[in-house]
Amino acid sequence: MGKNAVVIGRSNIVGLPISLLLQRHHATVTIVHAFTKNPEQIAREADIVVTAAGVPNLVRGNWLKPGAAVIDVGTFPVEDPSCENGYRLIGDVCYEEASKVASAITPVPGGVGPMTIAMLLSNTLDSAKRAYDFT
Repeated sequence: MGKNAVVIGRSNIVGLPISLLLQRHHATVTIVHAFTKNPEQIAREADIVVTAAGVPNLVRGNWLKPGAAVIDVGTFPVEDPSCENGYRLIGDVCYEEASKVASAITPVPGGVGPMTIAMLLSNTLDSAKRAYDFT
Protein backbone atom coordinates (compact mmCIF):
# COMPACT_ATOMS: atom_id res chain seq x y z
CA MET A 1 0.00 0.00 0.00
CA GLY A 2 1.40 3.35 -1.06
CA LYS A 3 4.54 1.91 -2.69
CA ASN A 4 5.85 2.86 -6.11
CA ALA A 5 6.02 -0.21 -8.33
CA VAL A 6 7.55 -0.64 -11.76
CA VAL A 7 6.57 -3.55 -13.98
CA ILE A 8 9.06 -4.16 -16.79
CA GLY A 9 7.17 -5.91 -19.59
CA ARG A 10 3.52 -5.56 -20.57
CA SER A 11 2.52 -9.05 -21.69
CA ASN A 12 -0.96 -10.42 -21.12
CA ILE A 13 0.58 -13.36 -19.25
CA VAL A 14 2.61 -11.50 -16.58
CA GLY A 15 2.97 -7.74 -17.05
CA LEU A 16 -0.67 -6.73 -17.27
CA PRO A 17 -1.98 -9.08 -14.53
CA ILE A 18 0.77 -8.15 -12.05
CA SER A 19 0.23 -4.44 -12.69
CA LEU A 20 -3.49 -4.86 -11.98
CA LEU A 21 -2.75 -6.90 -8.85
CA LEU A 22 -0.37 -4.23 -7.57
CA GLN A 23 -2.96 -1.51 -8.25
CA ARG A 24 -5.60 -3.54 -6.42
CA HIS A 25 -3.30 -3.38 -3.39
CA HIS A 26 -2.95 0.41 -3.73
CA ALA A 27 0.52 0.64 -5.26
CA THR A 28 1.31 3.34 -7.79
CA VAL A 29 2.27 1.36 -10.88
CA THR A 30 4.38 2.35 -13.87
CA ILE A 31 4.76 -0.03 -16.80
CA VAL A 32 8.06 0.00 -18.68
CA HIS A 33 8.22 -1.50 -22.17
CA ALA A 34 10.51 -1.57 -25.20
CA PHE A 35 9.62 1.98 -26.23
CA THR A 36 9.84 3.59 -22.79
CA LYS A 37 12.36 6.40 -22.57
CA ASN A 38 14.80 6.27 -19.62
CA PRO A 39 13.74 2.90 -18.16
CA GLU A 40 16.73 2.94 -15.78
CA GLN A 41 15.63 6.23 -14.25
CA ILE A 42 12.03 5.03 -13.86
CA ALA A 43 13.10 1.76 -12.25
CA ARG A 44 15.45 3.59 -9.87
CA GLU A 45 12.46 5.33 -8.27
CA ALA A 46 10.57 2.10 -7.53
CA ASP A 47 10.10 0.41 -4.17
CA ILE A 48 9.01 -2.75 -6.01
CA VAL A 49 10.37 -3.90 -9.38
CA VAL A 50 8.78 -6.80 -11.27
CA THR A 51 10.55 -7.92 -14.44
CA ALA A 52 9.01 -10.02 -17.18
CA ALA A 53 10.75 -8.76 -20.29
CA GLY A 54 12.53 -11.90 -21.46
CA VAL A 55 15.82 -10.03 -21.85
CA PRO A 56 18.68 -11.64 -19.92
CA ASN A 57 20.41 -9.38 -17.37
CA LEU A 58 18.44 -6.35 -18.56
CA VAL A 59 18.10 -4.88 -15.07
CA ARG A 60 21.45 -4.08 -13.49
CA GLY A 61 22.23 -3.07 -9.94
CA ASN A 62 22.39 0.62 -10.86
CA TRP A 63 18.77 0.43 -12.09
CA LEU A 64 17.56 -0.21 -8.54
CA LYS A 65 16.72 2.00 -5.61
CA PRO A 66 18.57 0.79 -2.50
CA GLY A 67 16.22 -1.43 -0.49
CA ALA A 68 13.87 -2.18 -3.39
CA ALA A 69 12.10 -5.53 -3.59
CA VAL A 70 12.76 -7.28 -6.91
CA ILE A 71 10.64 -10.04 -8.46
CA ASP A 72 12.33 -11.57 -11.50
CA VAL A 73 9.82 -13.50 -13.62
CA GLY A 74 12.07 -13.79 -16.67
CA THR A 75 13.82 -17.02 -17.63
CA PHE A 76 16.36 -17.32 -20.39
CA PRO A 77 18.63 -20.29 -21.18
CA VAL A 78 22.31 -19.53 -21.76
CA GLU A 79 24.85 -22.05 -22.94
CA ASP A 80 27.02 -23.44 -20.16
CA PRO A 81 29.03 -26.59 -20.91
CA SER A 82 29.75 -27.05 -17.20
CA CYS A 83 26.05 -27.71 -16.52
CA GLU A 84 24.50 -31.15 -16.95
CA ASN A 85 22.09 -30.02 -19.66
CA GLY A 86 24.62 -27.79 -21.38
CA TYR A 87 22.80 -24.63 -20.33
CA ARG A 88 21.68 -22.71 -17.27
CA LEU A 89 18.80 -20.32 -16.68
CA ILE A 90 19.21 -16.64 -15.93
CA GLY A 91 16.60 -13.96 -15.43
CA ASP A 92 15.91 -10.42 -16.52
CA VAL A 93 17.83 -9.15 -13.49
CA CYS A 94 21.59 -9.42 -13.04
CA TYR A 95 21.31 -11.25 -9.72
CA GLU A 96 24.91 -10.65 -8.61
CA GLU A 97 24.57 -6.88 -8.93
CA ALA A 98 20.96 -6.54 -7.80
CA SER A 99 21.39 -8.64 -4.66
CA LYS A 100 23.87 -6.04 -3.36
CA VAL A 101 21.27 -3.26 -3.68
CA ALA A 102 17.85 -4.87 -3.19
CA SER A 103 16.34 -5.74 0.19
CA ALA A 104 14.78 -8.88 -1.34
CA ILE A 105 15.12 -10.58 -4.71
CA THR A 106 13.76 -13.74 -6.29
CA PRO A 107 16.41 -16.02 -7.80
CA VAL A 108 16.25 -17.62 -11.25
CA PRO A 109 15.78 -20.53 -11.22
CA GLY A 110 13.97 -21.33 -7.99
CA GLY A 111 12.05 -18.12 -7.37
CA VAL A 112 8.76 -17.47 -9.13
CA GLY A 113 8.68 -20.81 -11.01
CA PRO A 114 8.04 -23.15 -8.04
CA MET A 115 5.34 -20.78 -6.75
CA THR A 116 3.67 -20.77 -10.17
CA ILE A 117 3.62 -24.59 -10.23
CA ALA A 118 2.21 -24.73 -6.69
CA MET A 119 -0.60 -22.32 -7.58
CA LEU A 120 -1.43 -24.19 -10.82
CA LEU A 121 -1.72 -27.43 -8.86
CA SER A 122 -3.84 -25.76 -6.20
CA ASN A 123 -6.17 -24.27 -8.82
CA THR A 124 -6.43 -27.64 -10.61
CA LEU A 125 -7.39 -29.33 -7.36
CA ASP A 126 -9.98 -26.64 -6.56
CA SER A 127 -11.44 -27.00 -10.06
CA ALA A 128 -11.67 -30.79 -9.76
CA LYS A 129 -13.39 -30.47 -6.36
CA ARG A 130 -15.99 -28.12 -7.87
CA ALA A 131 -16.49 -30.34 -10.94
CA TYR A 132 -17.18 -33.43 -8.83
CA ASP A 133 -18.93 -31.71 -5.89
CA PHE A 134 -16.17 -32.90 -3.56
CA THR A 135 -15.38 -30.86 -0.47
